[in-house]
Amino acid sequence: MDWTSAQLRSLVELTRRGTVTAVAAALGYTPGGVSQQITALERATGMELLRRVGRRVEMTDAGLTLARHAERILATEAEAVEALERSRDEISGVLRVGLFATAAVEILPRALQRVRISHPQLTVRSQDMDVDDIYDAVATGDVDLALGLDYPDVPIPRDPTLCVRKLYGERFSLAVPAGTMEGREVVGLADTRDLTWILPSAESYYGRAVRTACRRAGLEPDVQHVVTDTATTLGLVEAGIGVSTVTDLMLKLRSSRFDVVALRETIERHIVVVFRASAEHRPSMQALVDILQTVPGAGQGTPE
Repeated sequence: MDWTSAQLRSLVELTRRGTVTAVAAALGYTPGGVSQQITALERATGMELLRRVGRRVEMTDAGLTLARHAERILATEAEAVEALERSRDEISGVLRVGLFATAAVEILPRALQRVRISHPQLTVRSQDMDVDDIYDAVATGDVDLALGLDYPDVPIPRDPTLCVRKLYGERFSLAVPAGTMEGREVVGLADTRDLTWILPSAESYYGRAVRTACRRAGLEPDVQHVVTDTATTLGLVEAGIGVSTVTDLMLKLRSSRFDVVALRETIERHIVVVFRASAEHRPSMQALVDILQTVPGAGQGTPE
């Protein structure tokens, strides 16, 4: 059959995500582009893979059958890449890495310095992205590996095709305008009842994790400023606008003048490295993951 990996990946993603629009967003195509990939597959197989039902589409039996085989075909391609890498005398190749802002500031530079010394033939290309998009970016092959976040209170659903390894654990403290809680070394979330909060959207994993902890403490935080960017949040706290949760790694993003107070309640996040299970034994992947797991001082949390 004359088909391409991109066409097979579009079909596989359609079984995972359910709609052409969702597949297009995940793979970086237009909906029309995804439809063209599926149409090309139908021409190659001579069979109908999708059928329209009202305003939506659903997979035919032939489409579901091909999707199951496509997963194995794509896995075999990954094995071929691994075998080629192993045939070389040294670690080499190109790895595309996705990461969020705080990881870009503190973890990646140290890791790349080590890669340059230990594996000079290995090229690492990185791109900044929304931390909540990290898992999808790895699953769809947009990047080979990513540094992401996970929250024990609101764990990100696990995709069986992905490997997730914890690098560090960080405990949140409370960032408050200077003098707001002078003399207090430890505070409870309930102590912020009369204060304004600055948090990411409740739809984000981080925003949900903090709100979950607050509600467990009997507090509905007064979130008057919904902000995703950590540096902006720190600037607002410094300006006396409100309070927010912070970790040591987040504090490295911006030099700020405000007070940081320990929280009585435990709110944690885990910095994780994510990659496809099918690529776990690629020499280049193993080399970079090993380096990431030994980078020291990326926050004051505890390693796995």
